[in-house]
Amino acid sequence: MPRYEYRCDANDQLVEVAHAMTEKLTTWGEVCERAGIPPGDTPAGTPVEKVISVGLIASGKPGADAGRGPCGPGCGCHPH
Repeated sequence: MPRYEYRCDANDQLVEVAHAMTEKLTTWGEVCERAGIPPGDTPAGTPVEKVISVGLIASGKPGADAGRGPCGPGCGCHPH
């Protein structure tokens, strides 16, 4: 299943999730549910945008943990 990154401007978080190409997540709540993470203080209805991650494409490392960079835990690429 393809993996996509979604960015939430309200909390400045980038989260990676897997879903079918025909599906589109539009809210923070949907992204959190799919990633299996708590939404925290950000309202579930907050809009998100799908982003293209050159790092994931270039690294060839599919399956990076949700909310972590393509380099792996502790890489510092993305907020954890």
